[in-house]
Amino acid sequence: RNRRTEVEQLDETTFRSGCRIQDNLTDAFVEITAKLPDLEITRVKTEVRRSPRPECFESAKAMEKAVGIRIGAGMTEIIQGTLSESVTCEELIFMLEECCHGVILTLTRDVLEKAPADAEGKHAFFSKMVRKSIRMYNRCAAFAPGSSLVEGLEPPK
Repeated sequence: RNRRTEVEQLDETTFRSGCRIQDNLTDAFVEITAKLPDLEITRVKTEVRRSPRPECFESAKAMEKAVGIRIGAGMTEIIQGTLSESVTCEELIFMLEECCHGVILTLTRDVLEKAPADAEGKHAFFSKMVRKSIRMYNRCAAFAPGSSLVEGLEPPK
């Protein structure tokens, strides 16, 4: 399975973030647009080209209910609460969350650039960072279960 999330800053206040999942059975894409200062989701576009689960095709239109949600603390619970009844395809909700996390990571780029140059310093820096911001857990390979950066860390529920 391949998963890719990308973020583009369209202008001073607007971000577009997209997440695509592809494998032999699935090809799906979720894209959001969010605006500063509140990072409010202003647009959601969902496309399911291929899925073994009919509910993923049926849920695509309902993803638009995420418009108005603000990206930030508590957003995962808000997304789940807003979409869980009408979007029965968990992958689409996960992809929407990935889009939001991508925007957050883009906005924390300045922090990431402050990492020490040496390998030991980098390891300590990024390990501390994921512990301080648990939403980064399992959002990229470096913070995935089994990585030494998250060793001993309990996954969020």
